Amino acid sequence: MDMKTTTRPAFKQPAAPRTTTGKGKKNKRRRGGIGRFLIYLGTFVALIVSLIGGWLFLTPSGTNFRYLMADTLITTQHREWAKYIIGQEALDKRVQEYQNEFNAMGDERDTHTIHLSTAGANDAVTENQLVQIEPITGTGYRGYIMTVKDPTKIRLCVPAKAGRGEKVSSMVKRTGAIAGVNGGGFADPNWMGNGFQPIGIVISQGKIYYKDMGDKDSTQIVGIDKHGKMVAGRYSLKQIQDMDLQEAVTFQPRIIVNGKGLIKSPKDGWGIAPRTAMGQRADGAILFVVIDGRQPGYSIGANLYDVQQIMLKHGAVIAANLDGGSSTVLVKDGDILNKPSAQHGERYLPTAFLVYEHPEQVNIPNIWDGLKPQDIDPAKW
Repeated sequence: MDMKTTTRPAFKQPAAPRTTTGKGKKNKRRRGGIGRFLIYLGTFVALIVSLIGGWLFLTPSGTNFRYLMADTLITTQHREWAKYIIGQEALDKRVQEYQNEFNAMGDERDTHTIHLSTAGANDAVTENQLVQIEPITGTGYRGYIMTVKDPTKIRLCVPAKAGRGEKVSSMVKRTGAIAGVNGGGFADPNWMGNGFQPIGIVISQGKIYYKDMGDKDSTQIVGIDKHGKMVAGRYSLKQIQDMDLQEAVTFQPRIIVNGKGLIKSPKDGWGIAPRTAMGQRADGAILFVVIDGRQPGYSIGANLYDVQQIMLKHGAVIAANLDGGSSTVLVKDGDILNKPSAQHGERYLPTAFLVYEHPEQVNIPNIWDGLKPQDIDPAKW
């Protein structure tokens, strides 16, 4: 009997499930790890920003720090940036407050007297006796203090070429000076440092070389009279003309008068910046303080309270601020001793206090003779 056979269709094995290779698992884990790291990092940054913001705006110390940053910006060419830290209204108020304080600091009449030493008054005094320079350091700053034993050996130098300022190193070399520092401020509308138009008044060799003020106006001056006594404070033009001033510029504020400091604490020190200041001891010696700044890792700068304390420590009975910032420079024997913060090195300036062994032999012509302030374009070279 025939056996009818039934054949079963061949059984089809199911496809093997796809497996993830080890490399794929590592990629997924890596992507997941990066994602979690970014989330943690973002959370951490947000937390830090919140904490810093809370500290800056909700605590007294944070508020003081914001105003310190704002004050520091006010002394630079980027003053308007301070509004992003304290607001435009607070910035305007801050600037006006400082101006009012500076005016008040110049009102008390100075009564100090000087007693020139025999060595200082002797025309035969050597250069080493006349000028002494020593480095100074403090929290965040480096600089120098220059002592000039005889104040009558100082002259205010001005540029040699009409239409532009002059570097202090050039003035020193050109006129044969021993040393020099920058003097008063100047109009600089485009922040290019033309340095030819002073602000206020310039007196050299007993004569008014430049003024942009009326007879009834007042200005803060820093200088020396014909007897070697330092003069600093706010005076009218008539008072200035009656004071027998020998060398002087306009600048502010006065920081020491009659042996007492006028700035009460660091928070009133007008920010951190490169500084130049002038003072006088009771023996007549003139002190120039020069502090570098705006150079992290070397010297950030100092506030006016720092400068005041340096002056008091070295015996100053009167002292006043001079133009600082990018203008700050100290030159000795033709060499620049400090590190100016200006982008291109020394700035071109309208005035400088220079020291001479024989100042009576120095001829410093008035480069502004015949020019009025309106005749000068401070934006052009």
